[in-house]
Parts: sequence; C-alpha cells; structure tokens
Amino acid sequence: MEQFVYLDNSATTPVKPEVLEAMLPYLKAEFGNPSSIYKKAAAAEMAVAEGRRQVAAALGADPSEIFFTACGTEADNWAIKGAALANQAKGKHIITSQIEHHAVLHTAAYLEKHGFSVTYLPVDEQGIVSPDALRDAIREDTILISIMMANNEIGTVEPIRELASIAAEKKILFHTDAVQAVGSIPVDVKELGVDLLSLSAHKFGGPKGVGALYIKKGTKIDTFMHGGAQERNRRGGTENVAGIAGLGKAITLATQNIEEKRERITALREKLIAGIMETIPHARLNGHRTERLPGNVNFCFQYIEGEALLLRLDAKGIAASSGSACTSGSLDPSHVLLALGLPHEIAHGSLRLSIGEQNTEAEIDYVLSVLPDIVKILRAMSPIYPG
Repeated sequence: MEQFVYLDNSATTPVKPEVLEAMLPYLKAEFGNPSSIYKKAAAAEMAVAEGRRQVAAALGADPSEIFFTACGTEADNWAIKGAALANQAKGKHIITSQIEHHAVLHTAAYLEKHGFSVTYLPVDEQGIVSPDALRDAIREDTILISIMMANNEIGTVEPIRELASIAAEKKILFHTDAVQAVGSIPVDVKELGVDLLSLSAHKFGGPKGVGALYIKKGTKIDTFMHGGAQERNRRGGTENVAGIAGLGKAITLATQNIEEKRERITALREKLIAGIMETIPHARLNGHRTERLPGNVNFCFQYIEGEALLLRLDAKGIAASSGSACTSGSLDPSHVLLALGLPHEIAHGSLRLSIGEQNTEAEIDYVLSVLPDIVKILRAMSPIYPG
C-alpha cells in the first residue's frame, strides 16, 4: 500500500469520527427546520442551542455571545464590516496588519473603497506585530483594530492580550481572527480581552462550511446577513444544523486535554524542524522560533520553486502546501513572507508542513527521509544554484 502522509492541517483537518456521528441525525431523521414550531423542529432547535453552548464553553464566553456563520471568512467579514459600519459616526479609521488572512485584508480594502482609511501595521522578521507600533498608529478616529491570533502560513502567535489591552485603554473595538488558533492553543475570550473573535470548524476536526463569531455583550455591530430572524436577528438564513452540531462536538474534543496534545504535536514539530535544518543547506525557518503554533513548520529553500517541491512531495505521498490554501492558485509569492522582508526569489521557495493530532513520529521520519533528496534533485536542475 502506498504511503500517505497528510501534513496540510492548516488548510483543513480530517473530520473526527465522533463529529460525523454527532452530525448524522440532522442529515437523516432529525431534518427539521429549527425555526419551525412543530415537534419535528424541536430536535434541530436543541442541537443549535447545544452547539452554541459547546462553543461558548470552549472559549470562556456566554452562549448569547456566539453567532454561527458559514465559515471563518464570513465571520471575519461580519466582524470588520459590521463593526466599521455600526461605529462610523465615531470615526472611519481601522488598523490591521500586513500579514492577515485575505479574508481580513480584502475586507479592509473593500472598506477603503467606501470611505474608510486603513493602517496596515508592519511586522518584524519573525512576524510579530509590535504593541508600540499599534499604540503609535492609533488616531482620534480609530474605531476598530483587527490582528490575527496566529498566522496561517508561518504559525507566529501574536501578543493578542497586550494588543487588545491597548485597544481597551482607548475604547477601541478589537477583533482577532483566531481561525488557526482555536483547537491548537488555549483561547479564552475574557482572558484575552477581545471584543470579536472568528473561528472555523474545519480547522479542528469539524466539517467545512460552518464557523462562528464571538461578539462580546454590548459590542455595537451591524447585522451582516439580512433575512429571517435567525441568530437573534443578527444573521438571517436557515441554520446549518448538522454543521453546528459538528462544530460543537469538534471544539469540545479539540479543547479537551489541549495542553497534552499541544506538547505532543510540538515535539513532532521540533523533530521536523531540527531534521530539516540538519540535512538541508540554505533552508530558512519562517516565523517565530518558539511563539508559534504547535504544528506549524514553514521553510524557504533557496534556489527552488515551491510548486515543484509540492509536486515531488505529492509523488511520494506527502500532502503539504506552500502557504495559505486560499491562495494556492496564485503564482505570486506569499504576502506574509514578503512582509517578513524576504526577497521574491526566496519567498517563492516556501514549504508549509502543518502537523495535526493524527500525525505520528514515523510519518515525520518518512518526510525527513525523502525531503532532502527532493530538494537536492530540484537544486541540481536549477540554473542559479551555485552547487
């Protein structure tokens, strides 16, 4: 049987069996619409309520602060557009960073076309947003700050608690895209001090097509999806009952014994990083060395193209990526790597290997047994490799 090693868990994770089991009743017998009043709808309504309770419990929130969306991208859009439109009488200035997911960057660009101004904070060479830089960027008309909790490409974990504290001092709303963080590291909205937080089920063993937005009580934010009275009149549209049941179960499983799982995955990460650095010359680790997601490994290999590397790895049964799955069709180098100060020719040779709960030490050994030879072969074909 051909070996297959899945190391693209930052793009999506396999649905856990327990999650599928939790979803199935609402795809079969319990198909009722949770907004209906007859008995058949009661089970669906209860499933939505339970999913909300489970998400709230995992985040340290109140169930009334959890709103379901179709994905993390929608949650980001709602948080940023909704907060901007609801608070524009106070000002029209927004602060974010240069390394955000495109769900945030493109939303910010959209608002710029509609009269808002946006400051894009730089990061240091490890991808960290400076609290001092944030403080300096705040203006009298700043109404919203959006900084991701952990970067989806390089894995750097941002100092969100400190950044959110600066926003709170100035009475400015703070949103964090926690899509990569939830399920990988502990996330408590009260401890972090954030007003808005986005997440997506498929990043931690849940189904695709369902996410959530935490909206702190008292936060002024516009309705994003107009229609029915679902989600307490905040987000119209019939609820994805099976997806919500899966999200609730997945986030419960992902946050149970999270420190133990984090320790195991971090050990695999360190083994992979050390092995690559020992066996492959001209390899650069991207992101913060320690303040990074437990399963994230991102390298640039000089003198080769990332796409060629991915194809060779795929031929060996290894699924990886060169960065965000949402930009995999782009020929341009990663905006994240360019923000770190890397030149185009080096940023083009990036590889992201993201480890999940299902991965084993034997799989890491297999990757380390084939990756150095693949890099060597590709460099031998390169006209610019000095040898």
